[in-house]
Amino acid sequence: MSRLLLKNALIVTGTTSFNGCLGIEGERISGIWKKEPEGFEASWAIDLGGKILMAGGIDAHVHFRDPGLTWKADIGSESESALLGGITSFIDMPNTKPPTISIEALEEKSMTASLKSRANYGFHLGATNTNVSLIKEYLDAGMAGRFAGIKVFMGSSTGNMLVDNDKSLNELFKIGKKPILVHCEDEGIIRANMEAAAKTYGDSIPFSMHPRIRSREACIKSTGKAIRMAMEYGTALHLLHVSTKEEIEMIREAKVRNPKITAETSPNYLWFCDKDYGRLQGKVKCNPAIKSDADRQALRQALAEGVIDTIGSDHAPHLVTEKEEPYLKCPSGIPSVRESLPVLLTVARECGIPLERLAEVFSENPARIFGIKDRGFLKEGFFADLVVIDPDGITVPAGSGYKCGWTPYEGIALKGSVDMVWINGELAVSASKPSAATGRCHPRPLLFQSIG
Repeated sequence: MSRLLLKNALIVTGTTSFNGCLGIEGERISGIWKKEPEGFEASWAIDLGGKILMAGGIDAHVHFRDPGLTWKADIGSESESALLGGITSFIDMPNTKPPTISIEALEEKSMTASLKSRANYGFHLGATNTNVSLIKEYLDAGMAGRFAGIKVFMGSSTGNMLVDNDKSLNELFKIGKKPILVHCEDEGIIRANMEAAAKTYGDSIPFSMHPRIRSREACIKSTGKAIRMAMEYGTALHLLHVSTKEEIEMIREAKVRNPKITAETSPNYLWFCDKDYGRLQGKVKCNPAIKSDADRQALRQALAEGVIDTIGSDHAPHLVTEKEEPYLKCPSGIPSVRESLPVLLTVARECGIPLERLAEVFSENPARIFGIKDRGFLKEGFFADLVVIDPDGITVPAGSGYKCGWTPYEGIALKGSVDMVWINGELAVSASKPSAATGRCHPRPLLFQSIG
């Protein structure tokens, strides 16, 4: 069994950072030391020259479009992009064609990933108005380890999996063995806003209206409803892509009463604001809408303070021809999985956020929230899923990094670059490019432990 020593690294975890060494034996971390260890006979060693060494990222919110939408993206193409962004494990959302709302559909998706994925893979199971009893049957039958969480669309988005039946919602929030992940937007408010915009603009609604149509009020009302149910039932609630400062304050207060409430935002809300609609038009149209600079600053502050628990890219590719359609025909979604870590590094530098906080939101907290076994932490015995970051490197995104051929981050100089990535002890990215061995790496399905 080969032994690798990574030395002269700035080792960063959620609680500490120090200069040291890390050993890999086979697939797993065999030791972490503050100085070069005695008695560890390495097959070879790599001097990292003081670069940052962290656990590989776990992106628990991606839309890789497989199955049914693979002209936009697929598990093979997007998992490679994820690796190049320092993400070694992903959890894919269920709004595909067909949607992943049964164990049978999930197993088909997992089979596809076993053949195509370059990164470790897992999936969320989708809720509908009619499959709550089926989800309970799966959990009662001991199938909790097969999926990460239960995705609930309380506002409609791509795939039309809206859950708007209050009886179904209450039953879902009573489920105790899995986190409930919620897309929070109030459908009634959105429909009324859309009707008002159509009366004013007809078919020529400007993209600048998007944050008024998918408004802050729609997010606040729906998030408030989800929090109230989570309080009543003690739900492990994970609030997705939080986009407003008001939601941040609601979440801050809610966590005091129910510490199982957690929150995610995406790099898109940390980077863009409503001023970008004029320049980028449909390329920054996503759901919930990107909102004001004040919201962006509040989210950055919440990231620093720990109110935000995870960063999910909400990577959602569409063809550029689709995104160039007029507002009413333009689909919502942004390709961003490769930019997630460079955006985080840049925001951290601008806002004075310590690297330890990034290690928490990028890898450790997703592993903790979804009960991912033996991953997400730099710990002896855990899988050697690792990312080496050059803090002085510059990342300039290009659309060629994705199957869809574009990203709204194109041409932006982001501070910090992914230098190397290991997955299950195998080098997958070297000098910021796929290594010669990437195609021979052996990604694994994620194993999820029940939370209750």
